[in-house]
Amino acid sequence: MAAVNFSRVSSPVALAACAAALTMSLAACGSDKENAASATSSSAAELVSTETPAAASACPTAAPASGGTPEWTLAGTTGNVAVTGSTDTTAPLVTVDGPFSVTETQVQTLKPGDGPVVADTATVLVCYMGVNGRDGSVFDSSYDRGAPVDFPLTGVVPGFQKAIAGQNVGSTVAVAMTSADGYPEGQPRAGIQPGDSLVFAIKILDATS
Repeated sequence: MAAVNFSRVSSPVALAACAAALTMSLAACGSDKENAASATSSSAAELVSTETPAAASACPTAAPASGGTPEWTLAGTTGNVAVTGSTDTTAPLVTVDGPFSVTETQVQTLKPGDGPVVADTATVLVCYMGVNGRDGSVFDSSYDRGAPVDFPLTGVVPGFQKAIAGQNVGSTVAVAMTSADGYPEGQPRAGIQPGDSLVFAIKILDATS
């Protein structure tokens, strides 16, 4: 079993890229037919918008305590996954017994928030970590960088939108998404191959219409 958190980015390309800047785009949906400008993007995963993260908020960078009870366990079509959401002081923990895959995207509220409901067209501010179900590697994490990012839900991959829309601000959620709801053609720079199921642990900090 592979226990992974914000600190375990298996790809040195992803590490360098994510540390450089937040110029990812969840709308990039994994096509290799990107132009030269997008090829210079500083993020391997191309997950988050180019908007500047809010300086007033932060994503906890401390490793979570081990040995606790996961808040969500899911048996996939193959493999299984266990997720514990972030706290005010620690990053989330995702444990993958892989290769993990799902044939239907599934969303789980780990800790409900008490803020307003997030509209499916909202712009959200989140902390998040993305894990590849095939090998358990972290391919991108705002927890690793210690800063949240904001982006419109209308510009993200379908699985990420399904995870956040309809939740309350302040909620911690997890999603296990099919390749079709993530990167059906893969995202080589993030180590994502066609057919890979992805797991995200997300903290919703804010949302605006």
